[in-house]
Amino acid sequence: MKETIILNQSEIKELIEMKTVIGAVETAYIEHAQSKVRMPPKEYLFFSEFNGDLRIMPCYLPNMGEAGVKCVNVHPDNPNLHNLPTVMAMIELVDPATGFPLAIMDGTWITNMRTGAAGGVGTKYLARKDSETLGIIGAGKQAYTQLMAVNEVMDIQEAYVYCRTCSARENFAKKVSEEYGIQVKAVDTPKKAVENMDVVVTVTPVIHPVIKDEWISPGTHINAMGADAPGKQEIESSALLKSKIFIDCWEQASHSGEINVPVAAGLLKQDDLSGKLGDVMIGKNPGRTSDEEIIIFDSTGLAVQDITTAWTVYEKARDLNLGRRINFLE
Repeated sequence: MKETIILNQSEIKELIEMKTVIGAVETAYIEHAQSKVRMPPKEYLFFSEFNGDLRIMPCYLPNMGEAGVKCVNVHPDNPNLHNLPTVMAMIELVDPATGFPLAIMDGTWITNMRTGAAGGVGTKYLARKDSETLGIIGAGKQAYTQLMAVNEVMDIQEAYVYCRTCSARENFAKKVSEEYGIQVKAVDTPKKAVENMDVVVTVTPVIHPVIKDEWISPGTHINAMGADAPGKQEIESSALLKSKIFIDCWEQASHSGEINVPVAAGLLKQDDLSGKLGDVMIGKNPGRTSDEEIIIFDSTGLAVQDITTAWTVYEKARDLNLGRRINFLE
């Protein structure tokens, strides 16, 4: 009888590093762009009275024989009210032939890492090749993995971080400067983290834009990572309208990505977008064609990213005999 591998977060951290996750996410984008993925848009269950939601994200990659589902919450009040992370997740991997659960694992760290990796991949394919300066809006766990990933694909000379909480941005700057040997400066306004930056990353839960149009310099690449539900928006609509916008998935981006507000208002249509990141990766779309273009990557997070990353974890755990084995059918 087959057994199911159970993996907690500390075990997963031993099995993957950012470079590996970037590779898994690149595979995910390519498979998706080539229409080799069966993946319905994520479903939301809203807990409005608790300012939170639950999301279900299934995916199947027939050519790779990989399938699974992620169940993930987003509760922004958790850190202050309950001493819990804002985002928590579980991932189940199944044998496509039988549906047998091959693995059940913490998905929180995988979510953080693959979301960071998506920003890294976006930077790799859409930013100017001579990019050296990085601005980050937000100083939470996702800001950390975003920097981890961008650092893998770009020679960061200087980085600037803004967060509404002074201690959070100062602690982030200190930690990252020491850990990566990068000059990271905490700044007291979002403008200072956006003006004259080569690459900007936004990782906030705001519903009112935190980045103004006039702050963005020609040639800037922006990874818009924070908007993940209807009504959320980090960048002024006027900036979106004058930029080249690349997405990961129209169904999700139009519903809950950075573009969802201007789309709902009738300001943006699918034909106004420049295309999907995956199409750039497979050579179907030229991507950046000028050093002067402002490019925005609206990343909503795809289930295929979770499953390719989780499958990498599962195979390593299986080969190294890590994790706990149980038989659910006993």
